[in-house]
Amino acid sequence: MSHHPSPGTIAPHIPAETYHHARATGAPVVIVVQSTTPTGRPLSRYLYPIAVAGAGAIGIFGLVAALLALLEFAAHTATVIAGAAGPIGVGGISLKLARSK
Repeated sequence: MSHHPSPGTIAPHIPAETYHHARATGAPVVIVVQSTTPTGRPLSRYLYPIAVAGAGAIGIFGLVAALLALLEFAAHTATVIAGAAGPIGVGGISLKLARSK
């Protein structure tokens, strides 16, 4: 029986004893290679649209917050001006824009 080295890089998972027995008897060696390619879609296909939608939602929340702050500032400004101006009268009808404190 001649001693042949095992294939090493071709199929490193075959035990040397099994390989030498197959070489000596002439029995075929069946190598099963399992595929490691993923069957589903990669995560990046979902991650980019979710990130864009999240950034858009945060931008809209910021825009609404800025609009509400501007509206509040305008309301305070209007009350200060109305309080300082006093009553407004047109043709004998007077209108008081703000209550006195």
